[in-house]
Amino acid sequence: MLRSALLNVMIKAARKASRTLKRDFGEIEHLQTSLKGPANFVTAADRHAEEILREELEHARPGYGFLGEEGGAREGSDKTHRWIVDPLDGTLNFLHGIPHFAISIGLEREGTMVAGVVYNPANDELFTAERGKGAFLNDQRLRVAARKRLGDAVVACALPHPSRGDVELARSEHIVMQERVAGLRRFGAAALDLAWVAAGRLDGYWERSLSPWDMAAGIALVREAGGFITDLDGCEEMIKTGGILAGNEDIHREMLRALKEAQKAPPIAQRSTA
Repeated sequence: MLRSALLNVMIKAARKASRTLKRDFGEIEHLQTSLKGPANFVTAADRHAEEILREELEHARPGYGFLGEEGGAREGSDKTHRWIVDPLDGTLNFLHGIPHFAISIGLEREGTMVAGVVYNPANDELFTAERGKGAFLNDQRLRVAARKRLGDAVVACALPHPSRGDVELARSEHIVMQERVAGLRRFGAAALDLAWVAAGRLDGYWERSLSPWDMAAGIALVREAGGFITDLDGCEEMIKTGGILAGNEDIHREMLRALKEAQKAPPIAQRSTA
């Protein structure tokens, strides 16, 4: 399959960083029983992967800005382009030896996501998208699922830790959504959730309190697969607000309506005693 020079740069960087993640993932099982535990090891793996990505991307496009989960923001001489990178999305999965994690690389041009790569080294699934050129899984063209009824849909969501986000609101949203969908899932890697929406494996996905690197590449993937993607107010401010909602046109509309109803619902404690 022919790919643009830009996508080839992104894919090369992702595959190079993946070599160290594959090796480190193979070591996790042995570290589970060590005295120090694997947490520090995973942090080092995360940082090392981001260093590789930054070096590869800066070498190919030296003027572009860079925003990474580990290293933060770096200004470039080209103010119109910015890489947004997560070297290891799904860290907790990685930490527990669960082969569901990904390298995520998005390219933002003048505030718009124009290309994305999400790569899971554990199963060699490579999701790519470039504005106006479609979305692909390896060499297969992707389209979002065609289901129109929320009652037939399998939807992914988040389960926020009590220390992060509005847990009460999340529980309210889960209750409302679970009553309307065929199935609710939590996989623990936002980039892959979005890639799976693009691939039609999931009909929809929503989450709050995300960082730009969690969603950047996935935004490009969903759009190029024919999907709808907004923040949780139905606006295109995902990078700023940290909220995201994705699906086809019908599922997106129904999910947005359900989530707005959940925001207006009384607290769960009041409902249980009513």
